[in-house]
Amino acid sequence: MNPARRTAAHLELARGVLAVSGPKRQDFLNGLLSNEVASLRPGEGRLAALMDARGHVLALMRALVTSDSVLLEAPAERLETLRGLLERYRVAAPVRFAAPEIKVLAVLGPAAGAMLARAGAELTALGPNAHMEATLAGAPVRVAGAPDLPAEAHVVHVAASAAVAVHDALSAAGSTPLTPDAFDALRIEEGRPLYGVDVTEDNLLHETGLLAEYHSSTKGCYVGQETVARLEARGGHVNKVLRGLRLSRPASPGAAIQVDGQEAGHITSAAVSDRLGPIAMGFVHRNHFAPGTAVVVDGAPASVTTLPFPE
Repeated sequence: MNPARRTAAHLELARGVLAVSGPKRQDFLNGLLSNEVASLRPGEGRLAALMDARGHVLALMRALVTSDSVLLEAPAERLETLRGLLERYRVAAPVRFAAPEIKVLAVLGPAAGAMLARAGAELTALGPNAHMEATLAGAPVRVAGAPDLPAEAHVVHVAASAAVAVHDALSAAGSTPLTPDAFDALRIEEGRPLYGVDVTEDNLLHETGLLAEYHSSTKGCYVGQETVARLEARGGHVNKVLRGLRLSRPASPGAAIQVDGQEAGHITSAAVSDRLGPIAMGFVHRNHFAPGTAVVVDGAPASVTTLPFPE
């Protein structure tokens, strides 16, 4: 059984951190991001998206507010793009940007909090995206609740120079190093897409199933709001939606999803679950995304299901 279901497991994520500072940093970001960040206090955080004017998702991130900055945790390969976009919108706003050499580790499982404490991080109970400073392997770290990840996850921000020592400290405390394949199986089961893997600039937030977590319907204006509001007014109907797929044999990302010989979508992530067998996540056309719909993936029978996968 996957150790993240029983106890605790950890792995390094392909993520980094962009720090936004300056006296108007939260107001500046609130005018750009899809979720409310202006009212957050130090120690609080929120998931948010940055979109273009047409509503296409340019980045998904975790925004963590500290006493002197807002830390934007995002895919490492998108940090420079994210920084460039924010620079473009800055105009005369008194904000500054820096990309510290930070590694992001995920600690997953029902014993994740206890395992972090055993490794030396003295933590209080952390709610979704709440965060606090701690010490692991003698190094200062920041630990946050991570509802965007599977298995009751926490993320740990640590200086790159101390990442190996923290990884080793977690292993010594009893946490199991998790393989990327095992991590993919967990997140597909729980319907946790990754930006750059499942979600890209081609997607609208409504298509991802993440609207409720990444968007505030009561905040002020932000980039892409018109598209979101227009879709909401029409019942949220889009042409394709991220769905789970139960497969009869393993498949690969990019594989076509077909119905009656016609393409009805494509797979974005696939894995073999120790609980469910071959599974996948992908975008399916609205004519075929009802749970139970029979489809074909790589010439083999498959069926559409909701995300997260039903028990």
